Amino acid sequence: MNNAVNDGDWSGSWVAERLGVQLVGDDTLTDLLGLALRRNPKRAHLLVSNVLGKHVPQSPSVVHDAGHGLGRRVRDLLGAEDAAAAVVLGYAETATGLGHCVADGLGSAPYLHSTRRPVPGVARAGGFEESHSHATSHLLLPEDPTLLVGDGPLVLVDDEFSTGNTVLNTIRELHERYPRGRYVVVALVDMRSPADAGRLDDFAREIGARVDLVTAASGTVRLPDGVLEKGRELVARHETAPPAPTGTTAPPPTRVDLHWPAGLPDGGRHGFTPAHRTRLDSALPAMAARLAQALPDGARRVLVLGFEELMYAPLRLAHELEQTTGLEVRYSTTTRSPVLAVDDPGYAIRTRLVFPAHDDPADGPGERYAYNVAGAGFDAVVTVVDSVADTPALHAPEGLLAQLAAQTPHVLLAVVPSYVPGPLALPERPPMLPEPLRGPAFSSYAPEEVGWLLQDLSDVTLEAPTEEREEAIQSGGAHYAESLPVEYQPSEQYQALFHSALEESAARLAQAVGAVTEIVLAERSPRPVLVSLARAGTPVGVLMRRWAHFRHGLELPHYAVSIVRGRGIDANALRWLARHHDPRDVVFVDGWTGKGAITRELAAAIREFEASDGITGFDPEIAVLADPGSCVRTYGTRDDYLIPSACLNSTVSGLISRTVLRADLVGPHDFHGAKFYRELAGSDVSVAFLDAVSARFPEVTDTVDATAKELLSTDRTPTWEGWAAVERISEEYGIHDVNLVKPGVGETTRVLLRRVPWKILARAGAGADLDHVRLLAEQRGVPVEEVPGLPYTCVGLIHPKYTRGATGADGRTVNL
Repeated sequence: MNNAVNDGDWSGSWVAERLGVQLVGDDTLTDLLGLALRRNPKRAHLLVSNVLGKHVPQSPSVVHDAGHGLGRRVRDLLGAEDAAAAVVLGYAETATGLGHCVADGLGSAPYLHSTRRPVPGVARAGGFEESHSHATSHLLLPEDPTLLVGDGPLVLVDDEFSTGNTVLNTIRELHERYPRGRYVVVALVDMRSPADAGRLDDFAREIGARVDLVTAASGTVRLPDGVLEKGRELVARHETAPPAPTGTTAPPPTRVDLHWPAGLPDGGRHGFTPAHRTRLDSALPAMAARLAQALPDGARRVLVLGFEELMYAPLRLAHELEQTTGLEVRYSTTTRSPVLAVDDPGYAIRTRLVFPAHDDPADGPGERYAYNVAGAGFDAVVTVVDSVADTPALHAPEGLLAQLAAQTPHVLLAVVPSYVPGPLALPERPPMLPEPLRGPAFSSYAPEEVGWLLQDLSDVTLEAPTEEREEAIQSGGAHYAESLPVEYQPSEQYQALFHSALEESAARLAQAVGAVTEIVLAERSPRPVLVSLARAGTPVGVLMRRWAHFRHGLELPHYAVSIVRGRGIDANALRWLARHHDPRDVVFVDGWTGKGAITRELAAAIREFEASDGITGFDPEIAVLADPGSCVRTYGTRDDYLIPSACLNSTVSGLISRTVLRADLVGPHDFHGAKFYRELAGSDVSVAFLDAVSARFPEVTDTVDATAKELLSTDRTPTWEGWAAVERISEEYGIHDVNLVKPGVGETTRVLLRRVPWKILARAGAGADLDHVRLLAEQRGVPVEEVPGLPYTCVGLIHPKYTRGATGADGRTVNL
């Protein structure tokens, strides 16, 4: 750590040798930073980042990964819940792109950057001063006035953390207007002096909030006495006037129409949401293809040059161009910052282009700069500006495009529409859906295990005896989700069966949990957002989350949502998820498949949601522990065996009821409802079930690896064999309605716990997996019929002869 850097090959050695400046710190500092000089009465030296994409052209992958990696570290620091509530704020102009990339790494955070460009009609939400900068005033101009309002963490992003003054000014101003309990400061390098090191902690205590710091490297700059005077002398000695304009007109650049998506912000000046990021991701391949097509034949080395605060859009375009072509792509941007150029390998700024400002800046005309572009051997330069900056000054003989044309044979111009917020429309629904319910206030699960996207109906009486409930449904055609069955209270004998079954099957369950989680990580997303279908899917979602942490150190977000047969999935829950996460990362989780009714229900509901809300990206394929019906591609096993969580109701599902959807209780802007049965705490085995399975993770690791590898190489296309078997059984037993046939151990158990069953079909020779089924059937007087060659371990039958109120495909009564 305490290494003084003075390497002759380092791009800071020229300054270090002449001024006696020393860089002391991490071994990576010389890779991240060089040194240059500038005219500044407060600080002569300039730390020049090699990975920021501002002064030094760099691979766009390196630039994006630097910020994205910091964002992932912030997400790990905050945890899933706080990360989902965070807002990211970047500093203009240097860190606007870096802040965007940090927000990308966080995954679900909206982003705003400060700006030095006032925009008529947009109210200022704040501002602050940057004490060491040549241009001090920063404005905050969010389109959404509530963006900075909230209790979630505020993540502040700058390229370097030197004195801490800028951050303290920002936090002090914002904390007075929008107080919160936590701030995270993010920078590529922490270069505070020992005297400044303790100020952040002192300040945090002063305002009564937590302030964390996340950086890629740390160190400090040791400055000798008289360094400012020496710096000014060096600048005066080496500074030369820029060449006078030739007065000749350069050939016009090749314009490239990107077909930028209408209404998509060009960056975070007024806010950039996860939904905006999703739209940009979708449009990038086509835009990069248009750039590639416009490049001249034979071009191999290409620079994508952004414009001052417009850093992120050019970076993403450059990154896509780099990923999809064989070109050597570099990325940097123009800047307001005046820096001395010295053509020496030991100096960070080798060349500079000087040109007039071309966006009619509020502080008047002035010089602008592009560094390390001249003489860099680029075959083509793609200049990306916003439409406000596409002015005659840009195209003038002394303008940027002419300066570039003197350095490269081909100049291309891509103009991104400047986003100007329109008047805020009054929303038809509340702008913010409530945050997820969490234990211990709602459910017996730990708060980090699952967030319930539900509303609490614990104080509402919704239960009725099973037979009465069936009759009520029958008499009025009521929907099954409008009431709840009385919670089954297991006998001591039944509870003993549950614990015995759990002991016998824990390792098998752990193996299936590990296998399905590994498939999700390999095929669906490296950082999936688990969304379990309440409530049978919720214990499985928790176990998958635990496996990801056990095996990979991941802290995956996990939520539970309601899906109701005939009514679809909770659309408000989808809206909340889309606001806080990338829909493409969402993986729906359930316990098992029967005949695949919920699989079909979810697919139809997602299609309907896309049509109504215009939000795309949700994948309706469900990940399940067991897929005996062959209805999905993502599963841990296709064996039909006992999953002990199917033996019980709320007492193995965090004491949460089945979900409720009733018009007088659930409005159009509400989540579906459910109850928390606190009074059943004495019988609760929810956490015991999870712990028993999790305890077996270490012993099944090798088996999981082999199983996942085998499954990943196997054709897992659903055959829907279960649906065909159910249709056959329905006809053979004279029922003539597949909705009254409940296949599989889990579904059969549900029939016995919640419905009025007719008979149970059991595969001949089925063993201990059916002990609890036989006991329940005996208690309810239901015959168990052994059937040779049954495709499931067991099947529960509901006959209309006994319950005309049995629910049909739309969740309502079957009237025969």
